[in-house]
Parts: sequence; structure tokens; C-alpha cells
Amino acid sequence: MEFIDLQAQYRAYRPEIDAAIRSVLEASRYINGPQVIDLEKRLAEFVGSAHGIGFSSGTDSLLAVLMAWDIGPGDEVITTPFTFIATAEAIALLGAKPVFVDIEPDTLTLDPALIEAAITPHTKAILPVSLFGHCADFDAINAIAERHGLPCLEDACQSLGSSYHGRRSGALSTASAVSFFPSKPLGCYGDGGMVFTSDDALMERLRVLREHGQTMRYHHAVLGINGRLDTLQAAILLAKLPHFEAELATRQQQADHYCAGLRACDMIRLPTMRSECVSVFSQFTIRISQRDAVQRRLAEEGVPTAIHYPIALHQQPVFSAMLHHQEQDFPVAAQAAREVLSLPMHAFLTRDQQDHVIEAVIKAVRSA
Repeated sequence: MEFIDLQAQYRAYRPEIDAAIRSVLEASRYINGPQVIDLEKRLAEFVGSAHGIGFSSGTDSLLAVLMAWDIGPGDEVITTPFTFIATAEAIALLGAKPVFVDIEPDTLTLDPALIEAAITPHTKAILPVSLFGHCADFDAINAIAERHGLPCLEDACQSLGSSYHGRRSGALSTASAVSFFPSKPLGCYGDGGMVFTSDDALMERLRVLREHGQTMRYHHAVLGINGRLDTLQAAILLAKLPHFEAELATRQQQADHYCAGLRACDMIRLPTMRSECVSVFSQFTIRISQRDAVQRRLAEEGVPTAIHYPIALHQQPVFSAMLHHQEQDFPVAAQAAREVLSLPMHAFLTRDQQDHVIEAVIKAVRSA
């Protein structure tokens, strides 16, 4: 059993994927080829945004938006301490300060009730994360951002395809950043990302920043990055895209089956979904005490697992040294880091495999 079975997906779509790769090789348009433009257009339509612009990774997508907003030394950006490091890393790389706000104890996304207390005259943006494929509470967050005249950047690197009040992740705030890392629900065969926005001026600035700050050939108006999405990766994503909706439906069925089976053990805390949200379950993450012991027992039973994330960002050496936080500063995030455990989740997971996982998890939890 694989935690994420990319080989099974490739075998299922092999003719389309091979043809897409071959078309790029034959045309030899490896940089800014037509597939990039096609993907940008189709995914912007999918999420309901006016613009999409491809980037070399989800991290560079986050970074470019912050650069476009001129965020730098002396500025602050409010975000969550419970996410992958790239979220806060993009802020710190520009010399700005990540200001952590604790998370909701059920959804594990940024707690809107704590945001306003963290806003200062130096705050320049809010950066919530739609974690594990489940959207943050954007109505509440956007209302705070609007009240204080702040832009909001959704880290949608895990949530492409999810929705909130019927609106797609990626079109819930001023801008959003998506990752196409291979393990994502829509993943390429390397690194890739995209920014979505309906702000025309922001999109034009992002296009310049993505090309080394170049406004015309060899004319550089600002400092930018080498942030382009490879044509080859765009072609692979285009080959996968027609299957994406079906995969999302399958992931929902699998999440429902996990929940139905694991509910038999009251020591397992299942993912909490807002009623107004539809998750893509980029990870199916449960919470348990004695997590490390349970994970070891599952490994003995041949069940692969992962921990997203074992160390909250305020506990990471780079940020604890930089920001002088203590573990108790964000107790909900710290507790989540001790309890979360992600189970195998991908569109090609069979019912028999899921039943084996469910049985093994319940057995491991009860024995631990």
C-alpha cells in the first residue's frame, strides 16, 4: 500500500500523459509554451477567478504576491503557526515578520476571533491557510481584512478543488497561491504553482515579477524572480485536468468511508468540516493521543502514515530564534502538532485497502 499512489494514477492516464509530454518534446517550447497559457485560462475558469498565472512552485506563488504588495523589512503579515514552513518562509524571506495567530481547535485553520488583536500599524496583509484541503473561514477573515484595509492572500496550496459557501478555493480572497507538488490532489511531476486573482493591476505586476522584473526583453524595471512554470509540467497538468472532478468525488467517498469506519472508536478525533465547506481531503488527518506509538504500530501492520505537521512553526528553530516564541504562546497549534496523523489518501485507494487501514488504526489506538 502506498500513502499516495502516483504510479497507479499514471497507469490510469498514461496515454494522455505520454501524449502531452511528447507534444512538448516535439515542439521544444519548454519555457512559456502554449500549454502554460492554456492551463492558466482553464484553471482560472475552474476556480472562478479572472486571472491565473503559473509559477515554478507554490512557495514562489506566495512569495511573488507578497513582493507585488511591496511587503518588506518592518512589515508584518498575520498567518497561522500550523502549516508547512513555506507559508511563513515567504514572509520572512522578504525581511517581513510573520505574526502568528493560533488556530481553531476543531478545523485547525486560522482563528478569526484572534486576528484583530494581532493587527498593528505595521500589519500589511493576512495570510490564512486552507489546511488539508479544508477552507479557512474566509467570510470572517475577509471582513476583518476589509475593515482594516488589508489584502488577504489565501494559501490554497492544499485546497484546489475545495469550496466555501459554493465558491471555489482560489477565488475567496484578494489573491491565492496554489501548489502542484506531485502529492497534491492535482499534481505535476516536479514543482509547480499558480496564483489566482481578479485584481488586474496585481496580475500585471505578477507577470513582471515572474520574469526577473522584466517589462520587455532585457529591460528590468524591478527586482523579480525566475518563477516561471515549466511547459512540460503544464502539459502534464492539462492531461490530468479532465479527470480531476471525478477524482475529487472519489476522495469524498473515501473520506466518508474512513469516517464511518473510524467512528467506532471514540478515542479517534475525526476531521472537522464546516457545514459550508467541501474539502478535497488533500490529507485525511485524524487526531489521537499517544500518536507516535500508534504510528509505530501501524508501520508494523504495513500501513503508511505521515505527520502534517510534527512541529508548529513557532517551535521551529528558525522562527523560535527569530521571533522568541515559547510553546505555550500558541497552545492549540502545539497540541495539534502532538496529535495529528495522516492516513493513506488518494483517488486510487481501494475499499479493501481502506478497510485494512481502518481495522489497523482502531487496533493500534486501543492497544496504545
